[in-house]
Amino acid sequence: MKQHDYKKFSDWHDLLQNSITKPEELIRILPVDKSKIDRIIEYYPMRINPYYFSLIKHKNCPIGKQAVPDMQEIEDINILSDPDPLCEEIQSPVPNLIHRYPGRVLFMVSAECAMYCRFCMRKRKVGYNSITDKTITMGLEYIKNNKSICEVVISGGDPLLLEDEKIDRILKDLRAIDHIEILRIHSRIPCTLPQRITKDLVDILRQYHPLFINIHFNHPDEITEEAALACSALADAGIPLGCQTVLLNGINNNAEIMKTLMKKLLMIRVKPYYIHQLDVVRGNHHFKATVKEGLNIMQSLYGYSGLCVPQYMIDLPGGGGKVPLLPQYFKTFSDDSISFINYEDKLFEYKI
Repeated sequence: MKQHDYKKFSDWHDLLQNSITKPEELIRILPVDKSKIDRIIEYYPMRINPYYFSLIKHKNCPIGKQAVPDMQEIEDINILSDPDPLCEEIQSPVPNLIHRYPGRVLFMVSAECAMYCRFCMRKRKVGYNSITDKTITMGLEYIKNNKSICEVVISGGDPLLLEDEKIDRILKDLRAIDHIEILRIHSRIPCTLPQRITKDLVDILRQYHPLFINIHFNHPDEITEEAALACSALADAGIPLGCQTVLLNGINNNAEIMKTLMKKLLMIRVKPYYIHQLDVVRGNHHFKATVKEGLNIMQSLYGYSGLCVPQYMIDLPGGGGKVPLLPQYFKTFSDDSISFINYEDKLFEYKI
């Protein structure tokens, strides 16, 4: 496979502008079937920026699987007919704003990402012109008029792919609403395009505390020197960083890989926050790992390091919301004792 020299590009705009979006661009540097890529991107667009492409060893490596279109995406259309099984659209009182929990909304402000993940749970929206200044204004008005809302999760797409001025304006407008206490940004930019985390952007973000950023790494090979520098810049600005990893078949559904990832996250000052059971939507079914695999991974993490243990979460179909999944440690209960097994499957009795 030919290597893609991302360091020749001047800045993040240049990197993004030189992303691979067409089959003929991809086949120059990666052995793939152009006709198949053509068919897939009719349904789901492709974008692989030069930085993230540089991490790909071959199309079936853990990084390649996340970025390079696969025919299974359109074969999935016959497996799962619903593109929105989590009922996000039903729980959207205005376009691109999801109000599932009483005090919190998810506010989508961008439909673009620096790399279009093939497993994305919003494949129906991302990469299309589904978010506009008008929908952002409608979202801000809805938040302003609903005083029960105290937390806003700013998402997309990727909100940090917006220009600095627009990010600043959205954060300023949200901070001007009296009942909004906490702002949270969900972004994969520190992983997929860390060059975007500039000093100017960090200076904007640091003005809006309490501000939290949840980022998204799925494999240890994604934690590069550039990614570490981006996370350090955010952490140095006083922004708490958490990671929402997705459990993915053939990528990280392995205890040793996940242990390494969690430890590497801590080394770049990112707290493991969630491991998500994949939200299965039309086009990503082949990425689904089993819940049993996830529970076994969680059990292995409990015996590894307390700081390395995120919550293992599943988003219930039908818009039921997130619930945690835990290995089965509790065994029996009586009037005077409870029995448990520990992470090594050894039985212990606890007197009450």
